[in-house]
Amino acid sequence: MKKSAWFKTTLAVAIATVSSHSLANGLTINEQSASSMGTGFAGRSSSAIDASTVFGNPAGMSKLDRAEVSGGFAVIDASTDISGGNNGRGTNDGDMVPLAAIPFGYYVRPLNDKMHFGLGMYAPFGVISDYEDTFAGRSHGLYSKVQVITLQPTLSYQINDRVSVGFGPTINKIDGKLTSNPDQLFGAEVNVKGDDFGYGYNAGILVDVTDQLAWGLTYHSKVEYELEGRTRITGAPAFAPINGSYDATLDFTSPESVDTSITYQLDDQWTLHAGTTWTRWSQLQEIVVENEGFADLPEELSWNDTWSFAFGAAYQLNPQWVLRTGFALDESPTTDADRTVRIPVGDRKILSLGAGWNATDDLTVDVAYAYLREDKSEVHQGDYHASYRNTAHGLSTQVTYRF
Repeated sequence: MKKSAWFKTTLAVAIATVSSHSLANGLTINEQSASSMGTGFAGRSSSAIDASTVFGNPAGMSKLDRAEVSGGFAVIDASTDISGGNNGRGTNDGDMVPLAAIPFGYYVRPLNDKMHFGLGMYAPFGVISDYEDTFAGRSHGLYSKVQVITLQPTLSYQINDRVSVGFGPTINKIDGKLTSNPDQLFGAEVNVKGDDFGYGYNAGILVDVTDQLAWGLTYHSKVEYELEGRTRITGAPAFAPINGSYDATLDFTSPESVDTSITYQLDDQWTLHAGTTWTRWSQLQEIVVENEGFADLPEELSWNDTWSFAFGAAYQLNPQWVLRTGFALDESPTTDADRTVRIPVGDRKILSLGAGWNATDDLTVDVAYAYLREDKSEVHQGDYHASYRNTAHGLSTQVTYRF
């Protein structure tokens, strides 16, 4: 089969559902660093706390004096309350996002006085959502699991005492599985699986404007995928002979983004951060899935570009402990007119707390907690109408060893 419209649509939409269990909106995952999470990811492109700067700003590797490895994971516990949605066709239990764990790991080492090499592995996008079998909106989405894993080899170069640049190609592996009971297929179950590799890059610049003020900018490129897999249809009535397995492909492009921030060292104890991220979600206007031997099934998305803003601070309590806090505003790429059951997300407010412990000169442990609360959002999709309110708790830990 070629790209099934259903396959493309549901897969891309499911990818977007990542926002239901991540601390970033749209399909983006933010959890690549516990040290950055503590300040609400403010200052991610203008500070280089540890090797996780490979993702945050590859130019920041120039700030690391020694080789180091850094790794950890985040756990996200999301909750969804659904009100309304009574179309007489099922239930609306909510809480369709299982507990999710997101790992990450990095390695950085100096090559000489000017250049550093780094390697990162992290998840930039991903989703899992699982409605109950009797969900009233199951015609539009029932189960979604999509994950993207990225490997990023990276180089940085220190141009002079104040300016550094960095660049790293990204090798991205995407996998997806989706199910639904669409009305247009007479309530049959549609089960879709697919995978592909895509290639992009991250690039950044870091400037020490003064001895106290640093500015950084990071560009994460778009990545194009053509997923290949199969669409399986089961349970269709006898008068609709569509049961079977079809080859399927999906053209999907993850959006580019630009992150810029400033970091200001107020004194020996206080460091302040502020940043903003622009994401080009407007390229997701329509997804069309094509199946070989089966009809295309298009789906309108009509997404908009988004801006997020973050503010954070770090307080150096003593040589061993640093305390962090942050606050972020993250707007949704969709609206009440276009929102779907697979992407029931609204504008977000996120509060973060964190701490870093220098156990020794070589070993640091970072932890962070974040609470996310969304504005109430409306879903009006076919005969399904409901209000969603999403909340989430995030906990992350990270260990960094220098040698």
